[in-house]
Amino acid sequence: MAFHDVRFPPDISRGASGGPERRTEIVTLGSGHEERNQRWADSRRRYDAGYGIRSVDDLYAVIAFFEERRGRLHAFRWKDWADYKSCPPLQTPSATDQEIGNGDGHTDTFQLRKTYGSSFAPWSRTVTKPVAGTVLAAVDGIDQVEGADFSVDHAAGVVTFASPPVNGARITAGFVFDVPVRFDTDRLAVSLEHFSHGHIPNIPIVEVRL
Repeated sequence: MAFHDVRFPPDISRGASGGPERRTEIVTLGSGHEERNQRWADSRRRYDAGYGIRSVDDLYAVIAFFEERRGRLHAFRWKDWADYKSCPPLQTPSATDQEIGNGDGHTDTFQLRKTYGSSFAPWSRTVTKPVAGTVLAAVDGIDQVEGADFSVDHAAGVVTFASPPVNGARITAGFVFDVPVRFDTDRLAVSLEHFSHGHIPNIPIVEVRL
C-alpha cells in the first residue's frame, strides 16, 4: 500500500468527529455472567471529516485531496486535534514525556511510543509518523541534541542515537505526531447549498497500520 507523506488539511480536520475503536467479543452465559474476549491488541482510530467543512473552498480542498489520493488507494497523514502530542493537547512536549526504552550498551535505535493509563492495564501505542522538527529525546533525563546525539526517521518513528545508551539508561522522548490514515470511501457526495456554502455529509477516515 502506498503512503503519501502529506497531511490532510488541518483546518478541516480540526472540526472532525471521531476517536479510538476497539473490537471486543462478549458472550452472555446462561447464568447471566459474561465472557469477554479482546479481538484487537491495539485500537484503531476512525474519523468523519465532513463536520470540518465550513466553505466552498473547504469543499474544493477536500475534493482535490481525495482525487490525488485516488479515494481509498493511498494513505496519508491526519492531525487528531484531541491527541497529537506526547503530552496532553494544551501542554508543551518535553524530552521526558514518554519512556521509549532502556539502554543495554548495544542498541542504538528506539521506536517512538505513547503510553495511555498507568495503574491497571497501560496501553502502549506505536507512533510511526512524528512531525519533523518536533522530536525531543533524553537519556536518564539529560536532553540530547537532534543531528548531533540522535537522528529521527520521520517515516517510521524511529530514533537512532549516535552512540548506544549505556546499560540501564532510561530513554525518553517528546514529540508531535500524525496518524496514518486513508479514506474509507471511494465516493464523495457533495451538496452545494449556496454559491458560498456547501457540505459533504460524510467523509469517513480510518487509521491504517503500517
